[in-house]
Amino acid sequence: MEYFGEVPPGDGAWALQMLLGNQRRRLLSSLRLRQICLEGTGLPAWLFDDCYRQVGDSAETIALLWRQRSDGATERMPPSPAAEASLQQWLEELLPPLAALQPDEQAVAMQALWQGLEPMELLVVNKLLTGGFRVGVAQGLVIQALAQLSGLEPARLRHRLMGGFLPSAAQFTALLDAADDDASLSSRPYPFQLACPLDPERLNDTTPANWQVEWKWDGIRAQLIRRGGACWLWSRGEELINPAFPELIRLGEALPDGLALDGEVIIWEPDAPGPRPFGELQRRLGRKAPGRSLLAELPAAFVAYDLLELGGCDRRPEPLRQRRAALEDLHQQLLAAPFPAGAGRLRLSSTLALPHWQALEALRAGAAAAGAEGLMLKDLNSPYLVGRRRGSWWKHKLEPLRLDAVLLYAQAGSGRRANLYTDYTFGLWDRPSDPSVAAGEGEPGQPAALVSFAKAYSGLSDEEIVALDRWIRSHTLQRFGPVRAVEPLQVFELAFEGIGPSKRHKSGLAVRFPRISRWRRDKPAGEADTLAAALALMGCRP
Repeated sequence: MEYFGEVPPGDGAWALQMLLGNQRRRLLSSLRLRQICLEGTGLPAWLFDDCYRQVGDSAETIALLWRQRSDGATERMPPSPAAEASLQQWLEELLPPLAALQPDEQAVAMQALWQGLEPMELLVVNKLLTGGFRVGVAQGLVIQALAQLSGLEPARLRHRLMGGFLPSAAQFTALLDAADDDASLSSRPYPFQLACPLDPERLNDTTPANWQVEWKWDGIRAQLIRRGGACWLWSRGEELINPAFPELIRLGEALPDGLALDGEVIIWEPDAPGPRPFGELQRRLGRKAPGRSLLAELPAAFVAYDLLELGGCDRRPEPLRQRRAALEDLHQQLLAAPFPAGAGRLRLSSTLALPHWQALEALRAGAAAAGAEGLMLKDLNSPYLVGRRRGSWWKHKLEPLRLDAVLLYAQAGSGRRANLYTDYTFGLWDRPSDPSVAAGEGEPGQPAALVSFAKAYSGLSDEEIVALDRWIRSHTLQRFGPVRAVEPLQVFELAFEGIGPSKRHKSGLAVRFPRISRWRRDKPAGEADTLAAALALMGCRP
């Protein structure tokens, strides 16, 4: 709070941008900075690369190696006047022009800039150039500091920041202006409420009647907003996705003005009993202008969960039971009237009957058949809150899919794990599932082979990572740059949320959100799962 209160608004704006994790575009690549560093120092490339493997960060490697000449001497230069520039000057006046220079001029300018900076200053500058500057601070703490400084409620500040913050002195001043009537927020979404993984003990003293139970759909969380005669579709990641879903924008334009709906974007044909898999939705993402054939093949729908605004009135403080009743009334009115956008585009998330808590698991087990990934439980007496608040919304997802896979490749991590092999590639046997067939033996006419199907880097404890790193170094078969191929002996159980076709792996498959659930030291590689077992799982998730 003290920092924001002392610095000029321009510096405050850029500091806020960085603290929120909103990265600006990359001005120069890490590879280009490496090249400039090598040209300026005369150090051999192998030395830079060895240092990088120890440090795990190219910006830090350059900060440590700069001024180190090939003869072993260390250069000392007087401080650069640029070091006294403000944060706003660095980000608006000093750094952007470097990206537009021709290679030779760029190298000279960069080396001149580096010469007058101390290693820590040089590190920060390189991070800003590559768009990799990050500060490990919770967004809530930043919002709280701004709230104390401005006297505004944190929820109001969060709303003002939704939809992106453009760093400028004017924007920063407007953000903290308590007298602002927020008229400029007409296009912006509300901060999303998020669910926590279910804690069953928190339900013991409640009754199912106090909870709204619905499917947890596997799409893209979004808000559909109709205000001032215009329509906006915002993803939870605060990305405006109007171009990718023109049919939902046409839907929004047919809705009454002053409306904000919280829901899910999903591929769902009008007459189909359930939605299509998430993998098909991915084909629509990021497209600026999807063609007619794609729109016809993969029609999008908006599944409404909640009513956040109606008639221009913020309904979030109301209990969910009131918001839900108003949402149901609105949906019925739209269906009863001529609706040019098509009723199938706007769906109401149905509520599920739960007579007693003992029926919860049986209900969850039906999620896959419905095309969902689990259940949502929402307190009917709760307002629509900001962020993840334990106790109001719970998500109860299906148990993950699991396969036992063989470690094939390993690569060193980055940052504090730069000296350890922490990024792993796993494979499955491309042969019928037959535990009696030993690794490498195969069957007549069908030799056994391991094909890659997933990468994972999370799930192991620190002790397991160190032990596996030691094993990898002593069981390396080949090296491909930073990647090591290892003896196919170690088996790991992988957990993941879904599986589908992909061209990224030799198996022709890819999994969603893979992580290591346990190290199967008890299992020989020959008994790991097969490609056939993975294919059999493809029908187990929407």
